Amino acid sequence: MKTVIYIHGKGGTPDEAEVYAPLFAGCDVVGMDYSAVTPWQAAEEFPELFGELCSGSEEVILIANSIGAFFAMHSLSDRQIKRAFFISPVADMEKLIINMMNFAGVTESELHQHGEIVTGFGETLSWKYLCYVRENPINWDIPTDILCGGKDTLISTDTFRAFADRTGASLTIMPEGEHWFHTPEQMKFLKNWLKDRTGRHFA
Repeated sequence: MKTVIYIHGKGGTPDEAEVYAPLFAGCDVVGMDYSAVTPWQAAEEFPELFGELCSGSEEVILIANSIGAFFAMHSLSDRQIKRAFFISPVADMEKLIINMMNFAGVTESELHQHGEIVTGFGETLSWKYLCYVRENPINWDIPTDILCGGKDTLISTDTFRAFADRTGASLTIMPEGEHWFHTPEQMKFLKNWLKDRTGRHFA
């Protein structure tokens, strides 16, 4: 049995795995139902969930979206994963946090002093989170293919390119794609991207 595990991003649900089920005929396609909101929580939760989902599997493929990919890289790098497909992964969390701090006008000393600061755009900046990211760099060497959007306002294409170069991953950029792939055109592009890399014919 082959298992495809889908890990959703922020605001997503494991039910999104249904999108990929027709694309991997003959495989058990399941969504990971997790509660972690930090990488250290994911490091505790993900390995156990992964083990439960792929118990008895001969081969495991991982599909992860946005921060779900970031959590996966922090918690599943030592698992037996044949291949990973990342969609708009948070490839440099430290840079993302610094960008949000700059946008909110928050300095490192202020964040250190307060511990947490709620921004005007709804995100909570955390000194503990920033320190954790710096102290636990990603070490990911599983064969990986990345899809990102040229109009991603959260993560730059240069960041995706740097990450792909560092990890040896392939990188595909959809010029009109956004961070969240959701329009009919974007989903068609995503499916064709998977088709090109898996050799499968989609329904």
